[in-house]
Amino acid sequence: MAEEEVTTTAVERTLQITPTWAVATVCFFLILISILIEKSLCRLGKYFTKKRRKSLIQALDKIKSELMLLGFISLLLNVSERRIAKTCIPKNVGETFLPCSDYTTAADVEEETKCAEQGKVSLLSRGGVQELQYLIFMLGVFHIFSSVLTFSLGMAKMRRWESWEAETRSLEYQFSNDPRRFQLTHQTSFGKRHLKYWSDHRFLRWPACFLRQFFKSVYKVDYFILRHGFITAHFAEGSNFDFQKYIRRTMEKDFGVVVGIRWWIWIFTVFFLFFNAHVFRSYYWLPFFPLVMLLIVGTKLQGIITKMCLDSHEKSQVIRGTLLVRPSDHFFWFGWPKLLLHLIHFILFQNSFQLAFFAWTWYKFGFRSCFHKENEDIIIRLAMGVVVQVLCGYVTLPLYALVTQMGTSMRKDVFTEGVVNGLKRWRVKAKKNVALRNTNNYSLDTSLETSLVDTSPSFNTLEATISVESGSPSDAEYVAVGVEDEEKGIVGGRSQPEEKQKVMGGSFHGFDVVKEK
Repeated sequence: MAEEEVTTTAVERTLQITPTWAVATVCFFLILISILIEKSLCRLGKYFTKKRRKSLIQALDKIKSELMLLGFISLLLNVSERRIAKTCIPKNVGETFLPCSDYTTAADVEEETKCAEQGKVSLLSRGGVQELQYLIFMLGVFHIFSSVLTFSLGMAKMRRWESWEAETRSLEYQFSNDPRRFQLTHQTSFGKRHLKYWSDHRFLRWPACFLRQFFKSVYKVDYFILRHGFITAHFAEGSNFDFQKYIRRTMEKDFGVVVGIRWWIWIFTVFFLFFNAHVFRSYYWLPFFPLVMLLIVGTKLQGIITKMCLDSHEKSQVIRGTLLVRPSDHFFWFGWPKLLLHLIHFILFQNSFQLAFFAWTWYKFGFRSCFHKENEDIIIRLAMGVVVQVLCGYVTLPLYALVTQMGTSMRKDVFTEGVVNGLKRWRVKAKKNVALRNTNNYSLDTSLETSLVDTSPSFNTLEATISVESGSPSDAEYVAVGVEDEEKGIVGGRSQPEEKQKVMGGSFHGFDVVKEK
């Protein structure tokens, strides 16, 4: 009688012997939850569209694609779980690199029984495939929520920069930075902060930069000086360019990169899973890995600010007005400012993996499983996860957002979405006009070209403002585009002294285009 009961309870209830109302009820709730999630994402996309936050819309599309990818992975695991379980490997190979030192085996499934009859074990049991699905799903969800939380903390801290940006338009700021005033570099607020006795010694400078990131990582004077250097390098001196809003746009663009899971991230995921074997003792060092990398990145960012100050001090010890720092890619690792973004992306993913792995083992095997036998292991994983999350979002991310603008070139996010669309329309219209001229064999003789430069007529078909200036043959050629927003004034551009400018009349969609030699 007991054997019959055991046999009865061991039989798997397939859909053939499952009530239809039970199947319909489960399907109804699954469809309802899926529709609610889909509608929520759709409403969020409409909100971003209404606010004209194109970068956030792209980030939302990236989240959707990641969720779809996770769905495909889950589907493939479901379809191939029987074939994977039927793949047999030698028993001595199957007992290597186990995540737990003590383990028990069971061969209740048909595929595992067949492998046991051959003296082998399954490559991955059907139960293991299902557990792996949970882990991959939790990893994706934790990474998305971790990225959103980190950037929310960063944006919250950078909100105070709005008042700093408004202060740059005050009379007090303009008076304190009067270009007619001369002062020594080390007498400026920026010089007093960075020109210390330890600044000239590399072995003293890096420890100081390491400690500095824990005490108000971004100071007001750092923001003012880096803002001034950025505007002087890429715009007209004294421009009313809103640097804070530009940083916000770049951060929204970077969020679309960080929230995604690139192919090389998935490769590292495989390595993380492999190093979770008990023989590597990964619970002693793997949770500290993202924290160490994050501190190295923060130290580098602080070091860049100090090196920029030293560079300006070496070139001129007497300044006029505001101390000028010169943006350059050589301050960054390998001359690649974007490398720091990829490192932050990797750090956030690694931290998400630690938290997702802990949640997965807790949910599937219990709080006191072989994965977490010691209290120290639990405390280390949770503490490191929270510390990295807060430190990255509230300290390193704002510092990254400010310092990475100090590269040689500025990003295209310097233009607002409306300005970018206007430039694209102008480009299409200009190409059409050029093609039309070529088809009509339109040409000008030498006298007419001379008259064109001297009289500076306006081309109404292009509605653009173009001027040509002759310079010495050794001068480098460059094109400066001044973009003017109807509501917020000049968005971008570069001006020259009045005696060097020949600006012709005309406008096009709120832009002034100046071509110089």
